[in-house]
Order: sequence, then C-alpha cells, then structure tokens
Amino acid sequence: MNCGQNGRVDVLTTAFEDLAALNRPIMVLALRGWFDIAEVATDAVNALAADRVAPVVACIDPDPFFDFTQERPQVEFDDAELRKVHWPENEFRVVRFPGKAHDLVVLAGVEPHLRYATFADAIIEVATRLACEVVVTVGAAPEAVPHSRPPLVMGSSTTAGLARALGLGRPKYEGVTGLVGVLQERLERGEIPAVSLRVGVPHYLGNAKHPQSSAALLNHLEHVLGVPTGHASLAEDAMRWRGLHDEAVAEDEQATKYVAMLEGEYDRRIEAAMPTADDLGADFEKFLRDQRED
Repeated sequence: MNCGQNGRVDVLTTAFEDLAALNRPIMVLALRGWFDIAEVATDAVNALAADRVAPVVACIDPDPFFDFTQERPQVEFDDAELRKVHWPENEFRVVRFPGKAHDLVVLAGVEPHLRYATFADAIIEVATRLACEVVVTVGAAPEAVPHSRPPLVMGSSTTAGLARALGLGRPKYEGVTGLVGVLQERLERGEIPAVSLRVGVPHYLGNAKHPQSSAALLNHLEHVLGVPTGHASLAEDAMRWRGLHDEAVAEDEQATKYVAMLEGEYDRRIEAAMPTADDLGADFEKFLRDQRED
C-alpha cells in the first residue's frame, strides 16, 4: 500500500474490503515524538508485529502533516538499484491471535507536526470502521526512577466506566499537549473507550535506548489484553543495555549516590503501586462484557 505523496485529497488510504472479520479487535498505538522518549513505546508496538503476519490495512498520507525540514524523508536504493524516497510512515497493521481473546490493530508511527485534529480523526476512523472495542495509547516519559529496578507502568482512562473497572485514574494534566492528548480528548467526545499507558524511563539516561521499559509495556499489555506480545524477545537486548547503563553510572560517584537514593524512593513507592496486571486483565474483560451486554 502506497501512502506517500499519493496526490489524494483524503488523507487516509484503506484496504478493508477484503479483510476477514477480526476477533474483538483492540487498537494499540504509539507515536515517535514528544510522548516517546528514546522510542521506547514505538519499539514496544513494533515488537507486537515482529515475526508475525501483519498486513498493512490503512495508512495516513504524510504530506499534509509534516514539516519535512524537521522529519526529513530518506532516499534509498531498492533491490533493482532504483532510487526510492521513504516518507514518514503511519501504517496500521492487523495482527491476528487465533484462539486468544483479541486481535490487534497496531500503529507504530510518527507524531505529526501539523493538523493534529485531522490526524486524530483519521486514527478514530480506522478504529471505528474496524470495530475496535478499545483504543490503547502507549507512551514513555522521563522520570526520576532508577534503571536498576523494574520499570513501572502507569495507566489512566478518560472513560469513566473503564477507569472504575481497572482502578485507573482520570487524566488530570493541564497544559501543552501532543497528538496523544488531542486523540484522547476526541475519543472521549466520541464515547470510544480508551486507555493510556505510560512507562517511566530513567531521566538521567538521556535518549539512550531502554528496552527494559519497552518490555515492561509489552508485559503489561500481554496480561491485560490476553495476547502474546513477544516481550521475552527483548530480554537479551535489555540485559546488554542494563550492563551499559551500570557501567556508565559506576564511573561517576555522584551518579552512583543519586541512583541509590532513587532506589530507596522506588522501593517505598512500589508498596502502593497500581493493581497487578493479572487483576487488570480480569477487570478489563469484565468491562468489555458489560459493554457488549449494554
């Protein structure tokens, strides 16, 4: 499916006509940008489709949404040695899980620079036409947490019933926002159930890769959604990066003391953490059953 510079007035290209029915689909999306430090969230969503048959069923034309002096296209040679331009991609893929609770519609894309409302409406159109029961946004933000402890995943929901069912908070943030904030507001207005998951990434690591956080997001999704996410595939990469982070901290006495302080705060905080992923999974399915009965 070709979405780049397609000359269409409509920003969304779809291939739903011959798509076999999905099993209670859920949309899971992450966008590289402000809400995805070190590309932790998009790495997680990409892992959902890795090594699986995941056809592209829709894509958003990049032309109206990007400042190409900031998100520049790339020129590459294909197998026939012909030059090809690759534009920023926002492609929706379908991942089927036979015998499991849900199929997934996944998007690991790039946050636009322009026309947030139009971009969000394109996402909602895909979710609506594919009858997605819930839209789950995943993100990653820098936080004062130690790299030596399991990353914490926090959640919120603009859907009152879903927030009650899962014991999640309602969003309380006020201030400037990105595409995810706009999308969540429009999902709430359209009465489409939505959940936002965020994992904390140690702020002192800068933009260094942190596959531990990607794996934490996937592990949480696996328990809640009841589908295999492939988080174990990140174990080797996570171990390698953990070693690199340990070495970097050990070389700085002040950093070592700072991480020790964060470890103490983390251990106190974990005692009052959100419900376990297993509990959330059971509550999530109960909410969906109640929705269908209504």
